[in-house]
Amino acid sequence: MNQRSLGHTGIMVSEIAFGGVEIGMPYGIGVKNRNEMIPEPEAIHLLHEALDRGVNFYDTARLYGTSESIMGRAFRDRRDQVVICSKCPPLYDRDGHLPPPDKWIHIIKDALQVSLKELKTDYIDVYMLHQSDVEILENETIADFFINLKKEGFIRATGASTYTLGETGKAIDGGTWDVIQVPFNLMDQTQETLFPRAADSGIGIMVRSVLLKGILGKKGQHLHPALKDVEGHRRHFEALLRDSIPDLATLAIKFVLSFDQISSVLIGIDSLDYLHDAITAADGRYLNEKTLSEIRQLEYPNPELINLREWDSRGWLT
Repeated sequence: MNQRSLGHTGIMVSEIAFGGVEIGMPYGIGVKNRNEMIPEPEAIHLLHEALDRGVNFYDTARLYGTSESIMGRAFRDRRDQVVICSKCPPLYDRDGHLPPPDKWIHIIKDALQVSLKELKTDYIDVYMLHQSDVEILENETIADFFINLKKEGFIRATGASTYTLGETGKAIDGGTWDVIQVPFNLMDQTQETLFPRAADSGIGIMVRSVLLKGILGKKGQHLHPALKDVEGHRRHFEALLRDSIPDLATLAIKFVLSFDQISSVLIGIDSLDYLHDAITAADGRYLNEKTLSEIRQLEYPNPELINLREWDSRGWLT
């Protein structure tokens, strides 16, 4: 497994990052409850296998159910071999307002202490704002708080998870965030315009939603009727498959890893088969400019409609 620099953090990460949400809570197409999840002993074995296969980057969050605690048990005696990214809970209250500083500081401090305990560590390599937006990214008090966490040694790098171009641009220009996590995939290539700016600023880029919760993989058929156009559009990419790229998931991973500015590709993994497929795709042989140009022409015509949060809230992914 090749490694890339995580911006200017000094941290080297595997090209594949292990997405930990699936091992911690019901998530993804067709997973309705914990009975349909991988059992914890198997999840720990899967994490060990990933590390043995060269995956050193692991993504989790306070919101991901038991994901942190499972990773903590898996890596308690291997902490120096892994790079862990976790995220604080969303900061807005139930009414959608940002609380006064004393309240959100309490939220972050308490969440960080729980994360450290669950992960069985005294530091987190990358600690992120979860579901950050422009208001949060413009808040200097929040930025200063994260900077102080780094100075105090609780975290090695600051991060922000963003959704829109405006949010990503604000994170890049803020001068606070060492790492950004953005959505980017065959269907929605919007964020590409900001990759050079992030790289010039020394910011590490993690890419999520690479497989669109499996839609760009083996789970992309027989979708909810509301996603009929999406299901139909994914077939356009099949014309690019060949011996070295046997399926859509491989194409999706190779597409993202073809961009040098990207540090790591976040893949949700809850089986040995998915782990094997991801590692096989990340073989260092990526797409040439001709193929990239063809893929750009095949982007979904309304990428703003590629919105996993909305699809999930409407029940289209169950």
